[in-house]
Amino acid sequence: MNHSISAPAKKTVLAIIEMGGYPNFTPLYQKMGYEVVVMNAMRKVLSFLKKNQPTVIVAEFNFQPSFRDRTSNLESLLAVVQGMPETKVIVFYEREYDEQLEKLRVRFPIFEALPYPIEAQQFEEKLNQYL
Repeated sequence: MNHSISAPAKKTVLAIIEMGGYPNFTPLYQKMGYEVVVMNAMRKVLSFLKKNQPTVIVAEFNFQPSFRDRTSNLESLLAVVQGMPETKVIVFYEREYDEQLEKLRVRFPIFEALPYPIEAQQFEEKLNQYL
């Protein structure tokens, strides 16, 4: 008999840091047992997602009123992630953009949205609670 044992899937965090208005949480993710991939360009992120399905994606909501056909940096990302029901998306945002983020949440699944400032201890508690 041939019994194949598959290795457990790697837990991966894709941290998208475009503006970087929060602490580097890589040590926290690693402490929690996640492999960490950090990217800072949405074009590269979208390419990465064609071949990879991270466990968690952490991204910033950067409202861009100057965009004609979308409101932020996240729409392309969230459209791709819709096809990845196991992937959780956590968004960091400025409270002044609550309304714009809420419009996005109606259209796309966002697991958690956390307003700035992001406190490391509170963020760790949230991650432990939900993941």
